[in-house]
Amino acid sequence: MLELNTASWWQSAEAPHCTVCCCTAVNKVVMVIFMVLLVVAILFGNVVTLAVVLGTRHFHTPQGYLKASLAVADLAVGIFVVPLSVYAEVSLMVTDSAPQWTTFNSQLVSFHPCNVIGPIFAGCTFVSITTIFMLTIERSIAVLRPLHKDSVITRKRTTILIVLSWIGSFFLAVLPMIFSRDIALEYNSCSRMCNYALGTITEFPSQAWNILLLFPTFDFTLLGGTVVINIISLSSIRQHSKRRKHLAESECQSSSKPTFSDIKAAKTIGALTVAFTASFTPIAVFVVGNVLGNKWCNFSFFSFWILASNSCWNVIIYSVRDHKFRLCAQKLFVPLRRKNSVTS
Repeated sequence: MLELNTASWWQSAEAPHCTVCCCTAVNKVVMVIFMVLLVVAILFGNVVTLAVVLGTRHFHTPQGYLKASLAVADLAVGIFVVPLSVYAEVSLMVTDSAPQWTTFNSQLVSFHPCNVIGPIFAGCTFVSITTIFMLTIERSIAVLRPLHKDSVITRKRTTILIVLSWIGSFFLAVLPMIFSRDIALEYNSCSRMCNYALGTITEFPSQAWNILLLFPTFDFTLLGGTVVINIISLSSIRQHSKRRKHLAESECQSSSKPTFSDIKAAKTIGALTVAFTASFTPIAVFVVGNVLGNKWCNFSFFSFWILASNSCWNVIIYSVRDHKFRLCAQKLFVPLRRKNSVTS
């Protein structure tokens, strides 16, 4: 999504980086296989998520809408972002020469695929962060203020917030190109992805630095808030569990406490937060190191692809943590099993 390169494009072309993924033919084949499997996992997992959420009345809730939005963002990574890297790397393996657009940045050619793919990856990452933040807010209200949940969290308000999050996220993704002519997009030889980079200059002016620093500032602020809110919600759940062990709940008491399903859902969102924070932390470390002047080419590759791999983890977390989701997902494959049994 974000790489603050301090070397010009022609320097990287003359001295390509020998990353751990691409130094040998075996490494290149393993990398391409990994990318292809990642595409399959992202597409399969998020199509299942959308089928369950949109096809089951039980999930037609504000939380379900947010999960659907998160699945669409992850699906876009599997449809647009990773396949472009597969195409570039396969072309390099088959023809022994990379596509021409991979050796130039977006300011030096009339059309550059990264002008589209780069903002898509950045925008979808921002959408994921804002959606997980909204899921955390939704669950915290259900846990901390259960009597106000239905009046505060409505499907209409949730839909409006989802639309605003998509518009705001993609505006932030294209912001560097709109407000600075010094920033371009390129297919980076380290990360093997489309990243933000220098245009035709060799040093970042202060304005370009300020614009690009909006990315980590936005990400870290929302992720930090999400973690804090999750800690507060989980602490409340723990206290509630302790009270249940020592006090016999009356009917009046139980009506003002979060339901078991709300508690279960809050823990699921907590697991989502942990997974996304873990996948985004390497990017955070990389950006700090980049600002300090470190190239960290190998680390760049791993950090960006760890983040991309997060797009296939949500369905696994839902399946493990949410019993109803798991049952609905299994029902999707029942007709296929019956069809196979009949044909056999």
